[in-house]
Amino acid sequence: MVTDRVGDFIIRLKNAGAIGNSTVTAPYSKHVEAIANKLKDLGFIARVEVSKTMPRSIEVTLAYDENGVHKIHDVKRISKPGRRLYVASRDAHSVKNGLGAAIISTPKGILADKEARKVRQGGEALFEIW
Repeated sequence: MVTDRVGDFIIRLKNAGAIGNSTVTAPYSKHVEAIANKLKDLGFIARVEVSKTMPRSIEVTLAYDENGVHKIHDVKRISKPGRRLYVASRDAHSVKNGLGAAIISTPKGILADKEARKVRQGGEALFEIW
């Protein structure tokens, strides 16, 4: 049983890209689905699909560039189950000079750092991805 669904999900994405897999399957939750959809909007993931059968799972198709290099180079988990870290909208900094994104869980949903600054909404800083 996984206690940190977010950490498990992002490490699955990173590891699958490192060995060249095209798809990743992870246990389903609404929170993980929202994160996957945000990563799709940011271009780190190509497609997100939720299975209808029980137990539900989420299948993610990874995005690669024209040279076949995985678009997720690394991830850094910020807020963990044992230590939650929160960030104000003014403190949501860009990652790798805008090449990456900090994913923040806010009352308005899952937002990237740029969107959180724009709507002036802070929340739990989940992870950085580049």
